[in-house]
Amino acid sequence: GDMIGTLSEVTGRVALEGLRRRLRESPDGRKLLEERPIISTNAIDPRALAKDSPPGSFGHAYATFMVKHHFDADDRSPVALVDDEELAYVLLRYRQVHDFWHVLAGLPPTLLGELALKWFELAHTGLPMTALSALVGPLRLSPAQRAKLRAVYVPWALAQGRRTNDLLAVHYEAHFHTPLDDLRAQLHFSPAPK
Repeated sequence: GDMIGTLSEVTGRVALEGLRRRLRESPDGRKLLEERPIISTNAIDPRALAKDSPPGSFGHAYATFMVKHHFDADDRSPVALVDDEELAYVLLRYRQVHDFWHVLAGLPPTLLGELALKWFELAHTGLPMTALSALVGPLRLSPAQRAKLRAVYVPWALAQGRRTNDLLAVHYEAHFHTPLDDLRAQLHFSPAPK
């Protein structure tokens, strides 16, 4: 995780500038850049969120995902090598919304699920680090998993990455009570095929 994080910081400046430009072009993106919300266990307690969010809601699905997989929002690496404060926030936000994207996509945090999400992130963000993960990661898959990645997940990821609204500009924290399917519809986001 830390080496990938470092790689994203030293290779992604042009892509980060493009992501910042996209954020500045939308009211929601500008609001995120102004407010700079941080996703942390102090801000979002998954166990409390599971109790507070109705079943079928985005918040309930996110809380269930985090608890089931023993994930902690504080586990994301801080940004250390990006000297522009606003670009550093864009990269931090990208890292912090990763688990939200797992929930939207309906992808488990398995190697195959992570690679499918990396292909989506490549199409959606253009960050160079996602290309490295998407191209090298499949070497660790079985032949059947590689075939499924190529035939099922890559076509979904490339199409979805271009089609969906800007997922970086979403203030997910404001949608915890929104039904998951409604949020997907609002974002023009179709979950990954099973």
